[in-house]
Amino acid sequence: MKTIDLTIPLGIGTPPWPTYEPLQVKYFKRLAPNGANGQLVTHSNHIGTHLDGEIHFYTPGKDMARLDMDFLVNEGVVVDLSDAVGDYEVYTSQMVEERVEVKEGDILIIHTGYHHFGWDHPTADEIRYMVKHPGPDREFAEWAKAKKLRWIGVDCGSADHPMNTIIRDWMPRQAKQAEQLFKSKYGQSLAEYFDDSKYQLMHIEMFPYGIIHAECVGGDIDLLVNQRVTIGFFPWRFVDGEASIGRCVAFIDDNKYEQLMAKKTELPKTKFGDAADPAHVDSLNKLSHAP
Repeated sequence: MKTIDLTIPLGIGTPPWPTYEPLQVKYFKRLAPNGANGQLVTHSNHIGTHLDGEIHFYTPGKDMARLDMDFLVNEGVVVDLSDAVGDYEVYTSQMVEERVEVKEGDILIIHTGYHHFGWDHPTADEIRYMVKHPGPDREFAEWAKAKKLRWIGVDCGSADHPMNTIIRDWMPRQAKQAEQLFKSKYGQSLAEYFDDSKYQLMHIEMFPYGIIHAECVGGDIDLLVNQRVTIGFFPWRFVDGEASIGRCVAFIDDNKYEQLMAKKTELPKTKFGDAADPAHVDSLNKLSHAP
């Protein structure tokens, strides 16, 4: 058994979710004269690859320490939607099920392709990563409940559509772009499509049902698109934790692992050595009419 890392690199350049505390690191001791290196680290829980816990939005919910390992590790599927939705667009359960089989109780990882705009990629674009990625509507949330999904992962800044968060107010220029798209593609303004009853529905409406999510998934995710694998997320056993940085991995049989590594050698790499398939970026640019 081998593992494929689905975690983005974490450093002082890793952007947190907008307005959250970034990672800060300092040495409090050094080899000379202390005999060891020691560091102090300060950060919010919503930076890098992290798992949102129930109590992030649901007061009587579970903290991170109460999440069982058989919940965190299970069979699941990685679905590629980079050929279906571009900047600001809405993905649906139908798009998912057209590409992969999703079984009851699965873990679902959504590859939007927007991890290619993460800070470690040659096509890095922090605003596009955090503010322009696609997201779901309530239809998708109800489908996820009916499927009794364990948890969901996304390779972008949020499991919610960014224009269904406070980002809509914080980024007025991008909100204006999204408004134009929504009126032309969906026949409604942002305020009509994502009215107050839907606000951050992937957080507020899902966490009471125990369906939480990992955000900023990445790493070698391009190797696993539209494949069924065993997936695990390993957060801290964090008492009273509302979320946690962690490691997201897929478990692969040895023979399949060799095939995936052969594929990886043929792909461009990020600055930290992860596979980066440029076909996904090309597809997203075409969908988004971006250069």
